Parts: sequence; structure tokens; C-alpha cells
Amino acid sequence: MKKLINIFTSRLVVTGLLILVQLGWLLLQLFHLTQYATWLAALFSLLSLLAILFLIQRDENPAYKLLWVILIALAPLFGGLLYLVLGNKQPTRRMRHTLAQARAPLEPLLTAPNEEAIASLEAKHPRMCSTARYIGKSGPYPLQQNTRVTYYPIGEQLFAAMLKDLEQAQKTIYLEYFIFAEGEMWQTMRRVLVRKAAEGVDVRLMYDDMGSLGVLPKHFQAELERDGIQCMAFNRFIPVLSLAMNHRDHRKILVIDGKVAFTGGINIADEYINQKVRFGHWKDTGVRLEGDGAWNFTLMFLELWNAYKAPNALPPQKPEPAPALPGGGWVQPFSDSPVDEEPVSENVYLDILNQARDYVTICTPYLIIDNEMQTALCLAAKRGVDVSIITPGIPDKWLVWQMTRSYYEPLMKAGVKIYEYTPGFIHAKSYLSDDCIGVVGTINMDYRSLYLHFECGTLLIDTPALADLKADCLDTIAKSRRMKPEDVRPGFWGRLLSAVLRVFAPLM
Repeated sequence: MKKLINIFTSRLVVTGLLILVQLGWLLLQLFHLTQYATWLAALFSLLSLLAILFLIQRDENPAYKLLWVILIALAPLFGGLLYLVLGNKQPTRRMRHTLAQARAPLEPLLTAPNEEAIASLEAKHPRMCSTARYIGKSGPYPLQQNTRVTYYPIGEQLFAAMLKDLEQAQKTIYLEYFIFAEGEMWQTMRRVLVRKAAEGVDVRLMYDDMGSLGVLPKHFQAELERDGIQCMAFNRFIPVLSLAMNHRDHRKILVIDGKVAFTGGINIADEYINQKVRFGHWKDTGVRLEGDGAWNFTLMFLELWNAYKAPNALPPQKPEPAPALPGGGWVQPFSDSPVDEEPVSENVYLDILNQARDYVTICTPYLIIDNEMQTALCLAAKRGVDVSIITPGIPDKWLVWQMTRSYYEPLMKAGVKIYEYTPGFIHAKSYLSDDCIGVVGTINMDYRSLYLHFECGTLLIDTPALADLKADCLDTIAKSRRMKPEDVRPGFWGRLLSAVLRVFAPLM
């Protein structure tokens, strides 16, 4: 009984109920008003028509337009009003203003190109240099050299490396994760963080409020602050009907002393290191950057931190250049934000597909893509590129899995190879092409990651770590089942469900 009471009084359940009550009340009031006022019903219908015309002329993703046109057509009395309340997926003016103010003092550090790195890349890979220039302009984060990259094929190895480097921290520790959850992983990390804070290390921790909703212990922030750890919840979730709650911090970043950085798929929760089994074996990956590339992640963290925790903070002092590190190649950690309406992550993925010659291997937990991405995948396969996509064999969300599978048939028809990771759930997010270019980060192949969330990734060019990424991809494919058209060819009801799910794909 006590457990049930705790569940029904949890913040997650209460928040959900409050939102449902608001939505129900809004629809009930609108229906009630239109029953007694014909002119009001006509006004709402006109509003819906204007909303459709406004949608058609907007520079917007066609799938998102289609979703709202269908919803407005199905509910002409309320659709236009609902679009005004919930349809604008652009961040609020307040969020844009806050982030713009925080970025201003960092702008010179963000946009200053590394001319030496650009010149050396252009001399060897002029086409890839165009990709780096695009990120440097639109990310905007500079291309870097003098960085040792280590690839980790599983979350357990990545976490062990994180703990080892945390023990060596001398000045700063910055953590930014979508999820912090109570468990062995967090408690192990917390003990190190508390000890380092007591030694005088500046420890700062940022988490997404919605991502950690329902899994954080009570008084999480207060207890950390008491232990000397600065803490911030990004975009606090308020149970009010607002699309501002759509914009979540999905990034995973750990930066130590501005010289070592980690990123990848893992959050700080036990399932990510297989301490807790939820969906079979949890396959996740990540990278460690040592050297100049870590600086980009320092700036990423401080941009959000300064916006909400330390307004008007001075730009950080860049560490002294690292001693020459073996390895070679180029790295470009970058961030993607919904604020600028520039889909940097999707454009980087599209660019890799467009310049691929021999192969592209993709790992993603979700495959919910727009027409541009589907066309690029199919075109690459049709022109002879070996395109392989690895998705989960055991899903974490049944409806999302069904939607992912709805894309298999047209992709396979074009020659794309689809594999499902049979041991369990693959949460890795990576691209690898032609042994020389790749991306490892937090960016899923879905609308939320590509259009709504704050994300980060690391572009890798000619780094030795790409060989480790390739070996891991081949090993993962060997443990996966290659899908055939007959495996996902649904009957009438299956196709109907897929069609309905596709309509709502932009909200997934």
C-alpha cells in the first residue's frame, strides 16, 4: 500500500494527471461554447482555415505540416486554436533571448576557426573539409587537431574510464546528462564527486528535468549543493500545456579540467552499464577526447550553464595547448540547438550519406525519419553504397518500435540493409563511412533529436578510433539478425497502424 501511495503521489504521475485535466478542461470548454454560439463555431472554423494556410507557407518540415493539417481537418472547431497553443515547435522567445545573452560572451571562442586544422584537412580531404566548415559556421564549434580519441564499445568500459579520469581532476568537473537516476552507477560517481568537491575542485552538474522525472531521489539538488556540488535542472518541467516543454537537454557530456571529455549514448543510470536488466543486454557506446577537442565540450556546457545558473559570467580561460598527442586526424565536437532552426545534426548525417563511396554503417535506437533522410538513405544504396542500419531487437517503447519498423520496407526495397540487435536494446548513436569519417554522440535518428532537443556529437575524420568503431559495428552486426521484407510486411491492420503512427511521427 505504501508503495502504491508513493507511485500515485510521485511527481511524474501528478504532473501527467494535471496535464490531462488541463487538456480535458480546455476541450470541454470549447465544445460547450460552440454549442451555444454559432458565430463562435464559425470563428474557430475560420481560425482553423487560416492556420492551415499559415502552415502551408511556413518553411517547415513537410511531415510536421501534414500532422497539423490532418489534426485541424479532423477537428475544425478546435484544431486551429490547438495549433496556436501547441503547434509552434520553436523555443519560446524567452528561451531564445536567455540563450542568446549567454552565448554573447562565448561567441568569440565559439566562432574562431582553427585555420591550421582547416588548412591541413582541406589539403587531404577537401570534400570533408566542406562538412567541417559547415559545422564551424552553423554549430558553431571549431575543427580541432592534437586530440587523442578513445572509442568504447560498451557502457561499462566507458563508465570505468570516466571514474578513472574523475579521480585525476584538479580544477573543474562539468557533468551534463539527460538522466540521473538513483542506483549503483550514480552512487559510485557521487562518492567521487563529493570527495573532489571537498578537495576544492569546481564541480558542476546539470540534468534535464523531464528526462530525470520520476527517477531522481528526493531532495537531489539540495543534497548536492550541501555537499559542495553546484547543481542545475534544465528547463524545469511545469505541468502546463506548453510546447516549451518539448525542448529537452538530451546531451551527455563530462568535461574534466577542460582537457578530457566524454560523450556518447550513456546516461547516469544502472541500465546503461547493465547493472539493471530492462530490455535484454543494453548496448551503448561513447568516446573519450583528450587534448584540444575537449575545449569544444567545455564551451557547450558553459553555454547552457551560464544561461540559467550564472548569468553574465565571464568567458572561461582556455587551457594551455596540450602537448603533442599521438593519433592524428581531426575531431569536431558540435552541438545542435532548436533555437537557431538549423538542423545541424541531420545535415551532417545527410552530408556523410551524400559523400559516401563504399559504405555507411549506422547505429540508432530509433528510426523515425523525414522524407529527406529516407531519400538520402535510399539514394546512397541505389548508387552502390553499402548502407547498413542497426536497430534494437528488444524495444524500450513498443509504439516507437512499430514506427521504426514501418520504415524498413521502403528502405530495404532500395537496397538498405537493416539489422536488429538480437541480444537486447541498442542505444548507441553513430555513423561510420568509408573508414575515414564518423560521428559518435547523442543524436538519435528521430524527429525529437533532429529538430526539438539540445544534442551533441563528435565528428571524427581519419582518427585511429574509427578502426575501433568499425570493428565494433562488424561485431554488432554479427550478433544481429538481418531483416527481410517478409519479416515486416504487415497485413491490412498493420499497415493501417503504421500509417497512423507515421502521421504522429513528428511528435515521437
